[in-house]
Amino acid sequence: MSEPAHTIALVEDDMLLRETLADLLSSSPQWKLVAAYPAAEPALAAMKESCPEVVLMDIQLPGMSGIECVAKLKEMHPEVQVLMVTVYDNNDRIYDALAAGASGYLLKRDAPAKLLECLEDLLQGGSPMSSAIARKVVQHFQKTPPAKNEDHNLTPREKQILELLVKGGLYKEIAWDLGIGVETVRTHLHNIYAKLHVRTRTEAVVKYLGGK
Repeated sequence: MSEPAHTIALVEDDMLLRETLADLLSSSPQWKLVAAYPAAEPALAAMKESCPEVVLMDIQLPGMSGIECVAKLKEMHPEVQVLMVTVYDNNDRIYDALAAGASGYLLKRDAPAKLLECLEDLLQGGSPMSSAIARKVVQHFQKTPPAKNEDHNLTPREKQILELLVKGGLYKEIAWDLGIGVETVRTHLHNIYAKLHVRTRTEAVVKYLGGK
């Protein structure tokens, strides 16, 4: 018996892209598109009581921005996973979106070709990002003084795992790269979250990179 489809919603003001992504999701048995909204306000109103597992979010929306919408949505439903799908690749937008609670960041030029792959990564605990975005995050990480991270009392192994998290690695990829089991990775992540005083991998990455 097949597993039930994961629920997902779109918040995108570009009608053509909204319809394209909707058609792509509707063609995948893994996903059930529950709604597609042209703006943040109707999306928040509709999701006030109940929310899909995943939301695809544009940044530049009429009225409230997608980043503001993510922050409000995460306040109402902390468990929801949000994947930004946007044309913006500047650092401020990236870190603002991650700090607001987004779990991944996909450029529109990479969608819809990589959308389903990114969503699969998201379900497996990853933080999917377009390669151009991942490079910016890595460059920011490389510029972060090592001494800053020592304040968190992270072990060398925990730092290795956090570095791979910053690069968007999945649990199984981190386990493979380090030659350890997936459950060992989970244990290390639990310890990392406790030391950084965060609850999610996105919060851990943002805090490790100097975010609030």
